[in-house]
Amino acid sequence: MTERRKIGIIGAGSMGTLFGYHLAQTCDVTVLDANYETSLAIRSDGVGVNDEPPRRVAVAAGARELFNSHMLFLFVKAVDTLRALRPFAGELNPATPIISLQNGMGNEDAIKTALGGAVPVVLGVTTESSITISPGRVRSSVTGNTLIGSASAAAATARTVADLLTRTGLRASVVYDIRPHLWGKLIANAAINALSALLDCEAGEIPKTPDAAHLAESLADEAAAVAAALKISLPFVSPWQYVTQVVEIGADSKSSMAFDLESGHPSEIDHINGAVVAFGRRTGVPTPYNDAMVRLVKAKEAQLARQRA
Repeated sequence: MTERRKIGIIGAGSMGTLFGYHLAQTCDVTVLDANYETSLAIRSDGVGVNDEPPRRVAVAAGARELFNSHMLFLFVKAVDTLRALRPFAGELNPATPIISLQNGMGNEDAIKTALGGAVPVVLGVTTESSITISPGRVRSSVTGNTLIGSASAAAATARTVADLLTRTGLRASVVYDIRPHLWGKLIANAAINALSALLDCEAGEIPKTPDAAHLAESLADEAAAVAAALKISLPFVSPWQYVTQVVEIGADSKSSMAFDLESGHPSEIDHINGAVVAFGRRTGVPTPYNDAMVRLVKAKEAQLARQRA
């Protein structure tokens, strides 16, 4: 009988819950989340997707309970990556791969800063979409696809991760160079997330509103110009057409950045639009629209913080 893999999941938000539910079908899953209510609910009732019966997973009280994981999936916000992984430094098996399907840029650097440059990092992107109904419960209406990159980790490791996800009923495949796909996701996030947060609207409203659509398209075009300057071949011809396709998948949900503003959690703006601005400066590509989004979101964060004080 084949031994069930021990899978650790850091971050039990909507995506952590969705992947945890699927992985629990064939693996022993342990989740670690900083939110006490989320941990309590999952420990009591398991994790569930749509109307399917929930599946039991273990809930860790601290990082120590994930030290023996065969794989660690990261589903925390990019701004939390370093903090979430620091307790694992010197404790995790150095051969344990860290799988990041997170938004934004800079996650690989943060992982290696926390765990050392030799740690096997598997980067990927996913079009899976889910909305949290309650702690440990999500709604997912569209089956997406997950791409796993093999350039920054051994090809065999990337294939193992993709095969593991496929056996759980998810769609997954391996690509050698994940960078074009990471930039594709960054372009979509840069075009939509901050606007959805500032307008306090669902993603699907943005293409329907001419002024918002114009801003979103300008944000996407800037990010695509930066990618071109970095000599990254994007997996699409029209940035805006790609953005609208991505929006259709999660049209009835607000961006995670909108929930960050509502909750007071630090947003990923520096890792999304801020990353476009930073790479733009490095390559000499002007990014005034993305710079404006960074300033507006930070101004909104400061305003809301004053109101909560």
